[in-house]
Amino acid sequence: MRVLVAEDDAGLRSVLERGLRESGYVVDAVDDGERALAFLRAYDYEAAIIDWRMPKVSGLDVVRELRRRRSAVPILMLTARDAPSDRVTGLDEGADDYLVKPFDFGELLARLRALQRRSPVLQSTHLVVGDVEYVPATREVRVGSEKRSLTATELSILELLMRRSPAVVGRRSIAVHVWAEEADALGSNTIDVHLARLRAKLASGHVRIETVRGVGYRIVAA
Repeated sequence: MRVLVAEDDAGLRSVLERGLRESGYVVDAVDDGERALAFLRAYDYEAAIIDWRMPKVSGLDVVRELRRRRSAVPILMLTARDAPSDRVTGLDEGADDYLVKPFDFGELLARLRALQRRSPVLQSTHLVVGDVEYVPATREVRVGSEKRSLTATELSILELLMRRSPAVVGRRSIAVHVWAEEADALGSNTIDVHLARLRAKLASGHVRIETVRGVGYRIVAA
């Protein structure tokens, strides 16, 4: 799943970027509000983590602009401002949640998962298609009663397909949500190779990953 991190502190931005990638997210990280708005115009994100104090355009103004455009992307605001009035302002202007620095990274992950569950596309914490089950919080996959070991890329593809099932997920959507540089995936057979490996690992289950020619892929109960 793709998230945006907008944080001007280089050290914290690096920690967030590394930690989120290790947790299975595709991350775009920027250091000012102007670039944050540019990235938010270019990509559809599952969530955005935005610092209140940033150069060029403040985090609060980024939130205001997103809501003015009627963007529904879930927003977690980071700030050192811990007065109740500041929290009220941030939430009233359109932030969905608020985390005061310093914070525990585990709590940030939990809040991020909670924000994703509010999205109409990303609702469940426990995904099931046929006899395949996936729990994003633990990254555990079961086919029937057996655990399956998947790579980080395979997990990301599986999660996206299961969350959208039975709808078809386009190749570009897969590339954008799973790869940091979507052009690398679209300009080669990378997606097809990973889908073939994923199909093989789920072959004993009562599911099938279908190719919809010219459109994309979907996972359905067999």
